[in-house]
Amino acid sequence: MEPVTNEALERDGRFRVEERSVPGPAGAPDVSLLICRLADAATAVPVLYHIHGGGMTVGDNRTGLPEMLDLAQELGLSVVSVEYRLAPGTQHPGPVEDCYAGLAWTAEHAAELGIDPGRVIVVGGSAGGGLAAAVALMSRDRGGPALFGQLLMCPMLDDRNDTPSALQMAGVGVWDRAANEAGWTALLGAARGTDDVSPYAAPARATDLSGLPPAFIDVGAAETFRDEDVDYAGRIWRAGGQAELHVWPGAFHGFSGMAPRAAVSGDAREARLRWLRRLLAH
Repeated sequence: MEPVTNEALERDGRFRVEERSVPGPAGAPDVSLLICRLADAATAVPVLYHIHGGGMTVGDNRTGLPEMLDLAQELGLSVVSVEYRLAPGTQHPGPVEDCYAGLAWTAEHAAELGIDPGRVIVVGGSAGGGLAAAVALMSRDRGGPALFGQLLMCPMLDDRNDTPSALQMAGVGVWDRAANEAGWTALLGAARGTDDVSPYAAPARATDLSGLPPAFIDVGAAETFRDEDVDYAGRIWRAGGQAELHVWPGAFHGFSGMAPRAAVSGDAREARLRWLRRLLAH
């Protein structure tokens, strides 16, 4: 598949697109941010800070970006999409530290970018959803940017790969238990599945989910990540936080992108849009 061009991302002039190299984590290379600013905005606008999917091993900051621009165009937002180093070439904590460095730079340069630093929403799907959840934990624990929300689409959260849905989906679907094991092993090496895994690598390992920004979590009923995602939402509620959870019947991993015309895909896109609209109304 050909990468999406800047011209396509500009949406007939609705967005101004630039790629910027910004400082990465200490001692690491710079991080590339693809910045899609809402054109002609009279005031600072909220921003979707997007982290792409790809099983921790593939993709770049253009992956999944058109879907983010659909949301941004509807709601009057800007989008910043981060490119992080991929496993196995770079294992944890490199990828999540890249994502956090890009987030910190975005918040610090909000005025320059024409965005509202108090309305930064971290967004990701699959591996990007797991990294988005991890960045939310990291920002809370480090006293970093105060995130306004976290939009987690079929997030990859648990390296242990042993939930009922992971077992049910062994050998079935686009991201089965074997693929999941390969992705997590690429990120964590021999530590995968042991007691030595950080919640910043696998957010399901976090023991404290209090103090997080409001979350939207959705997942297919027929996919590996179903039960770990449902459990994560439940634990946010039990910690006193806000979460909206959707389990889409019959849906497989990545369904809304792979089968965009399916009725359930339209329902999922509408639910994400409605959640963002309600969140931004506050």
